[in-house]
Amino acid sequence: MQLHHADGSAVHLTYCSNIHAGESLRDVIDNIGLHIPSVRKAMNRDTPLGLGLRLSAAAADDLAAPEAMAELQRILAQHNCYVFTINGFPYGPFHGTRVKEDVYLPDWKDRERLRYTNQLADQFCKLLPAGQTGSISTVPGAFKTNVNNAQDVAQMTSLYLEHCAHLVKLEKQTGKSIVLALEPEPCCFLETVEESIDFFTNHLYSRKSAEKLQILLGEKDNNAPALLRKHLTLCLDLCHAAVEYENASDCIEALRTANIAIGKLQISAGLRLTDVTVERAEVLKPFIDPVYLHQVIERHGDEINRYPDLPEAFSQLTDDSVPREWRVHFHVPIFLDDLGEFSSTQFFIKDALSLHKQSSLSAHLEVETYTWDVLPAQYKGQPIADAIARELSWVEGNI
Repeated sequence: MQLHHADGSAVHLTYCSNIHAGESLRDVIDNIGLHIPSVRKAMNRDTPLGLGLRLSAAAADDLAAPEAMAELQRILAQHNCYVFTINGFPYGPFHGTRVKEDVYLPDWKDRERLRYTNQLADQFCKLLPAGQTGSISTVPGAFKTNVNNAQDVAQMTSLYLEHCAHLVKLEKQTGKSIVLALEPEPCCFLETVEESIDFFTNHLYSRKSAEKLQILLGEKDNNAPALLRKHLTLCLDLCHAAVEYENASDCIEALRTANIAIGKLQISAGLRLTDVTVERAEVLKPFIDPVYLHQVIERHGDEINRYPDLPEAFSQLTDDSVPREWRVHFHVPIFLDDLGEFSSTQFFIKDALSLHKQSSLSAHLEVETYTWDVLPAQYKGQPIADAIARELSWVEGNI
């Protein structure tokens, strides 16, 4: 839905359709027809509803057929929806099968990731309303253990630049402006705001990158530095930042100082358990699931320890006298803070949205609680449409 910031700028709020299982374009279209009317009814809204569209590589390939694009456009119009952001992070299956670290594959060392993201941008031009900027969120390079040397970093930088050139050319051809938004995540090449700023400043926005962009565009364009900053942005996922013990105000100030735009603000909450002991940690065992990685960032006294998944964190846990806190990358409903024996990182969302009220952080706000299918039963007490509507209304009430 379109809202208006106090400064008069437009802000678009939505939820990400990766919540709904389905990998084919047929699944995507059927999900729109099934869920959007229910969400709209739960929200009691008849105004245009923004949608954060998730298209797998298989769905994007299906959408290449002109008749398929026409059908998607029809279903969006029928349900009074518009697409202003696309989740281009999960390339392959995202529900009902083991995802774990494979969610980052192909990563940005692989030209297949570039091909897929270029294809999303091409198709987005036919869905994005005139006059709006679109955003595509994507993998933050690669899973950290898959980045081994400077050559890997150079390869990722090169492919990001090729995509940037593709976006510049698309805008010239179609008039549609699209940005790529790299999404830092625990245990990835980019996992903190500090790491992201370093990569953007010293690689993506470097003089060398501007010169390469000029070559890719086939022209001497003195505007290349500005084009890099326009089309290569950050997707700030509030769960990821909170799990990393970031401070919302410091994050925003650092990004503004570095002149890095937040192309998308993903609004999500993770699990938080304080005063962790072997016995107390037992309450988190129901959150172990075979589908997704649930990275654990542990603050143990003055040390920060990182574990790629809950089982690894449990395997290293011992009792001692040093205070220990766990923050877990497991998206939980954003309207919940007190979850019984533990809490969420909702406090970080409130801090960020408070800052957004003062000065708009991004024109694109997307709620992304994609774990409804794997949440323990006690947190799934309402229909999915009601839960989505409640999350969107909670955000609206906080901005």
